[in-house]
Amino acid sequence: MAAASEKPPLPWRARLLVGAVSVLHSASLRRDGTVNRFLLSLFDRVVPPNPAPDAAGVSSSDHAVSDNLRVRLFVPAADRDGGGDHLPVVVYFHGGGFVFHSVASAQFDALCRRFASAIPAVVASVDYPLAPEHGFPAPYDDGEAALRWVLAGAGGALPSPPATVFVAGDSAGGNVAHHVVARTPSSVSGLIALQPFFAGETPTASENRLRDAPFGSPERISWLWRAFLPPGATRDHDAANVPAALRRDAEPQSRRRAFPPTMVCVGGWDAHQDRQRDYADALRAAGEEEVVVAEFPDAIHAFYIFDDLADSKRLLTEVAAFINRRRAAAAANSAS
Repeated sequence: MAAASEKPPLPWRARLLVGAVSVLHSASLRRDGTVNRFLLSLFDRVVPPNPAPDAAGVSSSDHAVSDNLRVRLFVPAADRDGGGDHLPVVVYFHGGGFVFHSVASAQFDALCRRFASAIPAVVASVDYPLAPEHGFPAPYDDGEAALRWVLAGAGGALPSPPATVFVAGDSAGGNVAHHVVARTPSSVSGLIALQPFFAGETPTASENRLRDAPFGSPERISWLWRAFLPPGATRDHDAANVPAALRRDAEPQSRRRAFPPTMVCVGGWDAHQDRQRDYADALRAAGEEEVVVAEFPDAIHAFYIFDDLADSKRLLTEVAAFINRRRAAAAANSAS
């Protein structure tokens, strides 16, 4: 267990980058509840899609779901001849506390490329609307619209509706992924929640212990939730305190629909880890038969952004194994 007096085992380059990002994020959050998006734009490097395959054989393209919603599709070399007809599709929601980043942010573009190549899968990265301009429930609404768009064949970008679709997301994107799946549980083959961002009014032991860890500042976390939640709502709102909502909805009189198989990624240096394990426990208590918890004891929040870390490489392997195992099981069920 990480102690408050220790520091996470990070290479110097990653440590410097984490420090710079933390300072930038804090500087962009104004006291009046607005965001200095111009300041963010100076440091949030964005990249265009690449119709021609990159060195790993992954190509990408942007698609409009509606006037205000777009999706970036990543297609690996393993499926280019089939145009996305043979591989699973992963609908992905990026992190950023509901406030930062986009599908074009360089680190999330690169992460989706790695997933597309490693699984392999077509990855549909969703450019959901950001708070505080677009708070609850806008990301959930647009996330559901993007998922339904993919299920219907992605507006012709896929040759036919995909046979297996997974929903995934990291941090705040993991929160969005959960709520999107909660609306359409029978439509997806699995959920992958990478260090999902949940909350509650009573601090957990890990939140107190790791308040000085990367991205663990209580003041920053409070600001992000105020920007996202409805006016006057507390962090015990169902959007934030998901484990409590799951346990309440698991009561006998509830009509909650069963969740699909779920993988939860937990980092030992993530202030949110207690809530993530509690989330997995709440899913099991609600009767979910397959909940996999992948533990990364040395990992900070958002460690997967750093592709040279050993834990980042292991994460790719474990996510690929989970998706391909569930895909094989779905194929066997449909054949029987």
